[in-house]
Amino acid sequence: MTRPGPIGVIATFDDPDAMVAALRAAREAGWRRLDAYAPFPVPEAAALLGVNGARVAWIALAAGLFGAVLAYGTQWWLSVQAYPINIGGRPLHALPAFLPATTIVGILWAAAGALLGMLALNRLPRLHHPVFAAPGFGRASEDRFFVCLFTGDPGLGAWEARHLLNRHQPLSVAELEA
Repeated sequence: MTRPGPIGVIATFDDPDAMVAALRAAREAGWRRLDAYAPFPVPEAAALLGVNGARVAWIALAAGLFGAVLAYGTQWWLSVQAYPINIGGRPLHALPAFLPATTIVGILWAAAGALLGMLALNRLPRLHHPVFAAPGFGRASEDRFFVCLFTGDPGLGAWEARHLLNRHQPLSVAELEA
């Protein structure tokens, strides 16, 4: 029985500029399935990977608006429809009385939506991924920078990935097995 080939090649760098240069070269060579791991945000790498936070912001906005409408609607239904009690001649639908709770609930829903949206978009929690087994990958949260080129792009395999990454003088290069 033959073993399947590697699913990708990962290179270790000690400098964010070297990581960005390798990402740029991979993009120019036609790689579309790639990722980078760093101990701190590297804006140039995020731009090359096409990552931004716009989708999380829209999710948070939608969740916040939904929560605010739900809170306001619940208060209105309870005060005007279900239990209309005339206290001191005040109107049943009192907008100023409804706004504090509406604002608080809207902010709560926006925060929960941003958290859940971020987790879903990042496919987290992820208990196992092949890059976790890469030599020295634990240092991705300390002082090392990693670029992973995944196989599967047409005409771009493990040999091409290894050759491209070796041109940027990485500390190490390893193949990832599934």
